[in-house]
Amino acid sequence: MRRPNILILMVDQLSGTFFPDGPAAFLHAPNLARLAERSTRFDNAYCPSPLCAPARAGVMTGRLPSGSRVWDNAAEFAADLPTFAHWLRRAGYRTTLCGKMHFVGPDQLHGFEERLTTDIYPADFGWTPDWRKPGARVDWWYHNMGSVTGAGVAEVTNQYDYDDEVAFLAERKVWDLAREGDGAPWLLTVSFTHPHDPFVARRRWWDLYEGCDRLAPETPALPYDAHDPHARRLLDAADWREGAASEAQVAAARRAYFANVSYIDDRIGAILGALAASGQEAAVVFLSDHGEMLGERGLWYKMSFYEGSARVPLMIAAPGLAPGRVETPVSTLDLAPTLAALAEAQDDGLTPWLDGEDLAPVAGGAARSRPVAMEYMAEGSVAPMVALRSGRWKYTACPADPEQLFDLAADPAERTNCAEDTACADVLADMRAAAAARWDLAAIDAAVRDSQARRLSIDAALRTGRRYPWDFQPLQAASERFMRNHLDLNDLEARRRWPQEG
Repeated sequence: MRRPNILILMVDQLSGTFFPDGPAAFLHAPNLARLAERSTRFDNAYCPSPLCAPARAGVMTGRLPSGSRVWDNAAEFAADLPTFAHWLRRAGYRTTLCGKMHFVGPDQLHGFEERLTTDIYPADFGWTPDWRKPGARVDWWYHNMGSVTGAGVAEVTNQYDYDDEVAFLAERKVWDLAREGDGAPWLLTVSFTHPHDPFVARRRWWDLYEGCDRLAPETPALPYDAHDPHARRLLDAADWREGAASEAQVAAARRAYFANVSYIDDRIGAILGALAASGQEAAVVFLSDHGEMLGERGLWYKMSFYEGSARVPLMIAAPGLAPGRVETPVSTLDLAPTLAALAEAQDDGLTPWLDGEDLAPVAGGAARSRPVAMEYMAEGSVAPMVALRSGRWKYTACPADPEQLFDLAADPAERTNCAEDTACADVLADMRAAAAARWDLAAIDAAVRDSQARRLSIDAALRTGRRYPWDFQPLQAASERFMRNHLDLNDLEARRRWPQEG
């Protein structure tokens, strides 16, 4: 049986709370709804870390930040880390990346044979946090409240420029794979930056949410002192006092966010349409790197273990996975071993070192072998933060903060910390023991601080003198495209046509 082609559709900062079983009914997302109907839908999927680069490194490697060493958005993704692209490429797959992956460092491919666009974010060490300066706001901090207070309508933005290009090149690549296929299976990873802030949407999508009843957060903003210590740090980092948002601005930000989900749905529909029109079949994966708080509790963006930030959509339409809803908690760390199994690719015996596991048994009703784990050591933190999701319970721990324990079955909005409830003492003890067995937080703290200090020193040096960027530079063999005198023009026209004759 031929191994399946694989199409990965990745978005940025889309909360799984809006995908309880495919897209929520209020979202105008018909293409994703149709995909959901034929997919295994994991409605309790979590990111490895609630920040772009660590989360994406986890998706690709199956390793938490403590295994990948991608601690934050400026930590190098080392070239010696095997990824699912390496495994599938070695197994004979043609591997292509189109769009964002937030690779930091000189290696901008990580197993992909070709990359069709540059990244939207920088590949250098310029966004490195510094735990030696707790509480200090830094000039590169891009998650202030301006994305909320400036929400509204625009036809062209930096983000739209990027995602329009990603969508165009991805759709064309689907046709190229049909026209130029050599019989080998292919992996195409398409990664958008929307619905990530800033919360600005095109009028076409904005108008879809006129009168939407979801424009106010379910959990209103809490007083500053009612937040947990990490949430207060995030508020301070976002300079919330200077950029306090009105109810109208909050509503506008949420409306634009939902509108951009519809924008992404439209672009995904075009790619899936090209796949069908070109006569190709593929396993399709849809996921986000992390979520978005979207004003719940008064918090925005990600960077915490609350559901809005840490939970993500994950849908897989693939051979051997029956369509339906799976409630067992899983992780996007599980994608790498799942793809390796689907592609019959060798992982070189690395499975025991992975933090993820093949999703096929869980999709078939089997129990997960261990709790879902998350880590966070980036912006707004001052020490390693870890979390476990097991059954109905979520546990978070940090040397700098009080423990948290939430019963998500009884309290999905996480309003009551059960760590302070004596009736939950046994559960707390079990989760605390599981975390202690899994993590050496003192060792992680030392590793993060060492990495930060080294990167800050290197960044200061590389900003002095002649600049050599690591950003990916897309290249084209222009002389091999369109009409050229050294090409057989009749053959060229025939090969670039679809359907092809003969």
